Amino acid sequence: MAATQKSTTEIEKAKKLNHVPWCDEFEKMISGMLYLVLSLLSLSTSSFSHKLTRRPSYDSMNPALAAARFKARAWAHEYNTYFPASTSNPNFESLAAERLERLRDILGHVGDDVFLEPPFRIDYGCNINLGNRVYANFNLTILDCSLVTVGDRVMFGPNVSVFAATHETEVQSRREDVEYGRPVVIG
Repeated sequence: MAATQKSTTEIEKAKKLNHVPWCDEFEKMISGMLYLVLSLLSLSTSSFSHKLTRRPSYDSMNPALAAARFKARAWAHEYNTYFPASTSNPNFESLAAERLERLRDILGHVGDDVFLEPPFRIDYGCNINLGNRVYANFNLTILDCSLVTVGDRVMFGPNVSVFAATHETEVQSRREDVEYGRPVVIG
């Protein structure tokens, strides 16, 4: 079930993360409040308008959140296509150090000895907290519309997806495109 108010616990955790697009909508999002997709068809029905006014929600199209997603996608494109030039005499250690710095440019927290094979895909990045000695094989996807915490010494195999985004299972809420986030903790 989606939250009906902001979670001070999740907000306090997020205050320890880097690169966070702080705004009211961000706090609602990480608290697990509803996200309602507003389609033109839905807006024309009075029943939807009534439900919208009595259900607290967050707006994922808020400019700060939209900008953060855009930044994350641009970062992921660069991360996923980067490889050192052969003229720089690269080796695995130099590649690992460069990737670690790139991860620290976007993720909320990155411990030591973290290595993520590309491609790596994220929603925001700032909501991801990686512990020490985390390894991910190819094609890790983390949809971090809520906080995602990965502990120390966690290893992901190839093609792993972690979803903080969820939705209700009731038919009507699915028809209304209701979604919200829940924190994920691994390890």
